[in-house]
Amino acid sequence: MYSLFYNSVMKRKHDVVNFVKRHRSLSGLTQQDLADRLEVTRQTVLSIEKGKYTPSVALALRMAEIFDVPVESLFQLNEG
Repeated sequence: MYSLFYNSVMKRKHDVVNFVKRHRSLSGLTQQDLADRLEVTRQTVLSIEKGKYTPSVALALRMAEIFDVPVESLFQLNEG
């Protein structure tokens, strides 16, 4: 039973896809510019853009506010 749970849940990659890099580029911001506005490190922004880190709800909402878009424009559930 544990093996079934582990294989179906624990091995899953992030179920969230993001479009942060696209919005950042369209806004003319560097990773460092965005990091400074969010009060995080540039490495955090890089990890989010590469999909290695899914931000907290608060951080995602702050990003949406910076880009003046709905949070759903930045993050979506991966349906497959």
